[in-house]
Amino acid sequence: MSDVSHATTPWQLQRNGFGRLVLTDAQGAVHTGVVPVRAFPIGAPDEGLSLIGADGHELVWIERLSALPPALGQLLQEELAQREFTPVIERIVSVSTFSTPSHWQVETDRGPTQFVLRSEDDIRRLEGQALLVLSGHGVTFAVRDRFALDGASRRLLDRFL
Repeated sequence: MSDVSHATTPWQLQRNGFGRLVLTDAQGAVHTGVVPVRAFPIGAPDEGLSLIGADGHELVWIERLSALPPALGQLLQEELAQREFTPVIERIVSVSTFSTPSHWQVETDRGPTQFVLRSEDDIRRLEGQALLVLSGHGVTFAVRDRFALDGASRRLLDRFL
């Protein structure tokens, strides 16, 4: 196991030989299978991170991910990247129709893809100008800032808002 603890945290976090996170808390208790969960994954991804034990209870609360020592922050970022799959829509290439269901072709931070939007209700507004778009296959796409999209993408999106 590789230890990535630091003097600024009263606990240690490491990955065991099976790739699972192991937390040693301030009292010395060892918790295997720890899972990091963001409190606000879209609105404030750096703020509020909970380390949850295998029993579903919170073991550690982290106010700000960026305030952790670099090695510890990197370990948690790697684990979160494996768990979270929310492609970010960077451009809307085309929409088959302005009524639903409609087929969307988009470019995301993970490459081009297409999906079916079943209903306008599958587009959720979040704080600020962020949106979540639920595809017909259950994949959630994010739009971090709808006004940061190019003009053509904004016009297509506005038809559904």
